[in-house]
Amino acid sequence: MSTVLVVTSSTMGEASVSNQLIDHALQRLRAADPDLKIVTRDLAAQPVPHLTADSTAAVRGAEPANDAQAEARALSDALVAELKAADTVIIGAPMYNFGIPSTLKAWFDHVLRAGVTFRYGENGPEGLLPGKKTVVIESRGGLYSEGPAMPMDSQEPHLRTMLGFMGITDVSFVRAEKLGYGPEARDAAIAAAQSAIGESFAARLAA
Repeated sequence: MSTVLVVTSSTMGEASVSNQLIDHALQRLRAADPDLKIVTRDLAAQPVPHLTADSTAAVRGAEPANDAQAEARALSDALVAELKAADTVIIGAPMYNFGIPSTLKAWFDHVLRAGVTFRYGENGPEGLLPGKKTVVIESRGGLYSEGPAMPMDSQEPHLRTMLGFMGITDVSFVRAEKLGYGPEARDAAIAAAQSAIGESFAARLAA
C-alpha cells in the first residue's frame, strides 16, 4: 500500500489556497488509488514547538537529560517515522513575509537530524531519505518565480535546500502566484496550479 504524508502549514483553514490545492491533489490521488494511505500533519491545528535549549539538545543526538528533552526526542522520532514511512510527500507552504511559516520551519527543525535523515561523510553531507516523490504546493500573493521580486523569494530556495539535505531531490514545486492581483488573476493562478498538480502526479494518475 502506498503512503502519502501530507504536511500543511497555512493558518487560513478552508480559506487557504495551499490547503484547497492539497485537497484537489488528494482527491485525484484517491480516485486513482482508493487504497491509498494518507497521513496528515496539520501544523496550524497542532503546531510543532519551536526549538528551545532542551529540544535542540534532543534532536542533535544527546541522551535526554530531563522530561522536556525526552518529550522533544519522542516528537522528533514520531515526525521522522512519518516521513520515512511515506512513499510520497505533499507539503503545503504558503509564503509568509517572503519565507515559509515558522511552524513549517519548526517541523523541518525536528526532522533534519544528523545520523538519522542525513549524515556527514568524507565527501560532505549525504541525505538518507532518497527516492521519495515530493510535491510542494506554494501560495503567494505576488509574483516571485520571475521578475524584479525574484530575489525576495526566501521560500522555495530554502525548501529545496532542506529537502535536498535529506536526499529528497525528486521535488516538484507547484506555485499559485499573483493571488493578490485581483479575482481574475487569483482564479487563473489556482487553475494553473491544479493543472501543474496533475502533471506532477501524471505517472501515478495514469497507473
